[in-house]
Amino acid sequence: MLLLPGNDPAAIQAAAQRLADGELLGLPTETVYGLAARADRDAAVAKIFAAKGRPSDHPLIVHVLDAAGAAPFAEQLPAMARRLMEAFWPGPLTVIVPRRPGMAEAAAGGHATVALRAPAHPVARAVLAAARELGVEGVAAPSANRFGRVSPTLARHVVEEFGAGLMVLDGGACEVGIESTIVDCSRGRPVLLRPGLLARARIEAVLGEPLVQADASAPKASGTLAAHYAPSARLRLLEPDALALRFATTAASAGLEGVAVYSRARLPAWRWQAMPADPAAAAHELFAVLRLLDAAGAREIWVEAPPRDPAWDGVRDRLSRAAAAFTD
Repeated sequence: MLLLPGNDPAAIQAAAQRLADGELLGLPTETVYGLAARADRDAAVAKIFAAKGRPSDHPLIVHVLDAAGAAPFAEQLPAMARRLMEAFWPGPLTVIVPRRPGMAEAAAGGHATVALRAPAHPVARAVLAAARELGVEGVAAPSANRFGRVSPTLARHVVEEFGAGLMVLDGGACEVGIESTIVDCSRGRPVLLRPGLLARARIEAVLGEPLVQADASAPKASGTLAAHYAPSARLRLLEPDALALRFATTAASAGLEGVAVYSRARLPAWRWQAMPADPAAAAHELFAVLRLLDAAGAREIWVEAPPRDPAWDGVRDRLSRAAAAFTD
């Protein structure tokens, strides 16, 4: 099995060499585990799309070590992007900027913009630094799961998705647990394309202006399809009162066998999982909980909708898209 300890210098070097050779790598980041390939070779990036079953026009995020590493991929770095990079890199923030022509075309899905992020995870940073020494400018690394499914936050999740043939570095549990915030900086005003754990107010304070909501002209970005992040079991996202009512009526009629509940309020379900009251704690465990309930054999997962508080926007976004994968 090619599951290697992320704290082993020899494993870091082997992973960097694998990237330099144009092969795939399971890479831990602080958000989720990524399926990585060197972003400057379209043939290597094509292996990501093939392995995930992902449409080739759906762009990937390019992970770089630092702002200097962003330069080869960007035609320009607008001032707003630079401010965000200085404030939040390395960390769970992605900026979309004009792409340098002829660079990372496959990773960008053929679009004129490119998404860039500098991860904070020490294993990811060690691999990026070692890969840079081997001529790798940056790596495309979407979540290491089949397209549209639950993102992995443990190394074993990646092995479960792709088998033992993929080299995976084990960096432990991902600290953040949901994907990065994405801000489009390519069109003159900052546009929030995907919320994450990073507070909107913090981003706006750095920018000195409000984030604009995405419209039809916004560039495509990772994880922004209406249906995404879905477990195998049907996921229903319910406001607290609706959850309590559905639980009561179903218990009185069809029964609750195989129905798992993830909520802040305890319910005597077939399997109940407590949702943390803290949004960061909920984000950290969200995908792992969905995978756990799937593995337990749940036929449905009923989730209590998070509070309508900006701190919960990232968790609510992931749950809304997971629920959208199922229709009545």
